[in-house]
Amino acid sequence: MLRSVEAESPDEVWCLGDLVGYGPQPNRCCELVAERADVCLIGNHDLGVLGRIDLEDFSPDAAASARWTADVLEDEPRRYLESLSPEAALERAELFHASPRDPVWEYVLAPEVAFLSLEATEKPLVLVGHSHVALRFGAEELLLALGEEGSEVDLSSQRWLLNPGSVGQPRDGNPRAAWLRLDFEAQTAAYRRVEYPVEKTQAEIRERGLPEPLALRLGSGV
Repeated sequence: MLRSVEAESPDEVWCLGDLVGYGPQPNRCCELVAERADVCLIGNHDLGVLGRIDLEDFSPDAAASARWTADVLEDEPRRYLESLSPEAALERAELFHASPRDPVWEYVLAPEVAFLSLEATEKPLVLVGHSHVALRFGAEELLLALGEEGSEVDLSSQRWLLNPGSVGQPRDGNPRAAWLRLDFEAQTAAYRRVEYPVEKTQAEIRERGLPEPLALRLGSGV
């Protein structure tokens, strides 16, 4: 995924959080994001691993993975996660791990929530993560739709709320890693997907004794 991003020579890289929590290489993920991301948010799984939110609020598999991650997380990745916030206000966009109304927990998976999220913000573009689903919502058309691979959004047409999708655990039926290219000069946002060796990550999840469903779902993107 990072090679795919670098091939487009971006000025900046933004990450919307949840660096750790499900995957088998939490330290390496933190290291790579710290090296490459100009802006990075903290997500609910990161907060759970750090002990800053209660794992009782997580599913059993997510809680088990968070406990394992907390045990293996090294000092430098931990310090990096501790330095992050779940939201950021930039010149042309507002970024939230979950939503503007609740940057840690609220899922933007309904048009009503997307509308209220735009109402709670001011910038022309709002970016959210958390749901692991690539989505787009325009303030004028009021339609919440999948951000399909290869599709583009005209940022100049209206205010937008966009979700780039998930790199590590997509949940829109497409197992390939998802990311979003923003071009503020051309006023476009383009949805990208990248194939990676899913079976290798599945094997690493099993080697570490993490819950089997975390490995299985990577193959189908659910």
